[in-house]
Amino acid sequence: MDRRFPVPPPIPPRWQLAIIASLSLWLYWSTLVGLVSQWWHDPNFTHGFLVPLFSAYVLWQDRHRLARIALRSSWTGLIIIAFGLSLLILGQLGAELFLARFSILLLLAGTVIFFLGWNYFRAILFPWAFLILMIPIPTIIFNQITFPLQLLASRVAAATLPLFGVPIFREGNVIHLPLGPPLQVAEACSGIRSLMSLGALAIIYGYLMERRIWVRLVLALASVPVAIVANSGRIVGTGLLVRYWDPEKADAVHPYWGFIVFVVSLLLLYAFHSLIRRISPDETER
Repeated sequence: MDRRFPVPPPIPPRWQLAIIASLSLWLYWSTLVGLVSQWWHDPNFTHGFLVPLFSAYVLWQDRHRLARIALRSSWTGLIIIAFGLSLLILGQLGAELFLARFSILLLLAGTVIFFLGWNYFRAILFPWAFLILMIPIPTIIFNQITFPLQLLASRVAAATLPLFGVPIFREGNVIHLPLGPPLQVAEACSGIRSLMSLGALAIIYGYLMERRIWVRLVLALASVPVAIVANSGRIVGTGLLVRYWDPEKADAVHPYWGFIVFVVSLLLLYAFHSLIRRISPDETER
């Protein structure tokens, strides 16, 4: 007996795609509004605005290569779509924002696979995967990351400040100085903001400035120690200002430290990339 699977439908015309997009927007409207609102109000995730723009840029840059891919739609895309919609329902019923937001990516993946096929999805895997960085991580995981970073930053600062003649006494994430109020390494000083933003920008920087895949991976991984070092310098700098300048003026400078740390992090990342290129030059550029 000749058993054949049904042939997946061809790519629908634009008006049908517009209907599918409108239905998806209707389903995810409240989820998208909440996501954008968090990008706007939460300084830990302001990089979320940049993530979809960069993914769109990558797709536009690869448009000629994507146009040459043979389209072979697959019914397995419907399974992924159904799973994504199930996560949306679970996320909304259980008030779990991460599940509801992550289901957006599954819906996109399933739709691409259903209409365009697995070969096409593999070709856009990088810009699709990069979109994960636009979704804020769950609060329970965020807290598990933040507190160890607070302790690490306070330990590094406590070990560095005495080298500059600043006696200190550390209690957990609180650093006591001879003059002025104690320095409390709060959540905002943990480095989580610069870490998440720098991680996204390190990937963007590597994609734009480096051809070699292994160097791009190294740059992305290097964003973690770079952010930790730069943020520890923030605490050390505050301690030095309190000790050798004026506690009140040091407190006035505090709101600008976030920008300073971010710029220093980018400079360190650039310096690290320059070192890699010096040690291991790109042969394709010769």
